[in-house]
Amino acid sequence: MKQYYDVEAVRKLFPVVEKMTYLDSGFQTPMSTPVKHALEAFVNESYETAGPKSIWIDRMEATRAKVASLLNAAPEEIAFTKNTSEAMNIAANALPLKAGDNVLMIHGDHPNNAYAFLNLKKKGVEVRFIDMTDIVNAESFRSRIDANTKAISMSYVTFHAGHRFDIESVGRLCKERNLYFVIDIMQAVGVVPIDAKKVGATFIGCGTHKGLFVPQGLGLLYWDRTRNELEPAYLAAISLKDPPSDFIARPDDMAVAVTAGRFEIGNFNLPAIHALDAALNLIGQIGIDNIQAHCFELGDRLIAGLDALNVQLVGPRDHALRAPHIYVAALPADEWMGYFASVDVRVSPERDGVRISLGMFNNASDIDRLLEVIRARNEATGRSPQAA
Repeated sequence: MKQYYDVEAVRKLFPVVEKMTYLDSGFQTPMSTPVKHALEAFVNESYETAGPKSIWIDRMEATRAKVASLLNAAPEEIAFTKNTSEAMNIAANALPLKAGDNVLMIHGDHPNNAYAFLNLKKKGVEVRFIDMTDIVNAESFRSRIDANTKAISMSYVTFHAGHRFDIESVGRLCKERNLYFVIDIMQAVGVVPIDAKKVGATFIGCGTHKGLFVPQGLGLLYWDRTRNELEPAYLAAISLKDPPSDFIARPDDMAVAVTAGRFEIGNFNLPAIHALDAALNLIGQIGIDNIQAHCFELGDRLIAGLDALNVQLVGPRDHALRAPHIYVAALPADEWMGYFASVDVRVSPERDGVRISLGMFNNASDIDRLLEVIRARNEATGRSPQAA
């Protein structure tokens, strides 16, 4: 394999890989040493000094700038949320949708994107679903757009089979038809390059516990600040352009912030933001392009190995259509998950089989071991791989 970066040095930062074959980053990535140290430093500061909050907030703003750089955005366009679901709900409720309007989505996409918009049915907003195929691009949506279509919302990478959809062409379609464009990048961020400006997104949302290596409880929201007509569905003092310094609410002074801070409620998850800063430093040192290329090579090795075992791959094979790091083997999850756990291989059950998801710390030996345990079980049970 080509060496895009020092993988063995990276593996030393993720101690769990010495204890198991970890192929489950699509569910949650293991904690790295830099993230652990960042969390410990935060706890120690809080324990020893009762919390230098102003310093923590300054660090948060520095981290916000790093998130913006990752997405080719301005820091003023980044809000911190709780998770992807909250980000999607903030986006859905900020759009000026009214009874009779419709939103286009993909059937079978992540439910927490869909529910954010399905919840608007109580306002009379209709959600229309297009079929999910290996290729989803502008033409997939074009014929479904009518005079009442106001937005398209979709994932960049699917969680259940690793489809990577053509969000750039969909973004151009949205610009052409004056539609809002909302993207869930939960399964892409940290592994696949994302340019918010190039794709023409109105909102982009994600959590940080997969490709960004942070424990659960922190999310991100990008907002195109030229869309200043989009305002939050709920409000707090911190959401305002001029928060009252005396903490007295004034009904005649409720203009929202000119930044994505309009979508924030306050009392930030500061420990997780400290962790995110450390994770972004690590990702920045390696480079997103290198992480993507490394995962593609591992994926090619995995696909070749599954083919040799006559195990079907669910989802696309072509680099242009697939994510570099998410693969589903057509092995019945109810029959295989216990076995994988028994041999210290960490994977996830998925709709059509077993999901194998990669991270920057995985290497060829991880792939080879997975393939070997599949082969060994089939030989031991006398079952053909095809039957599996």
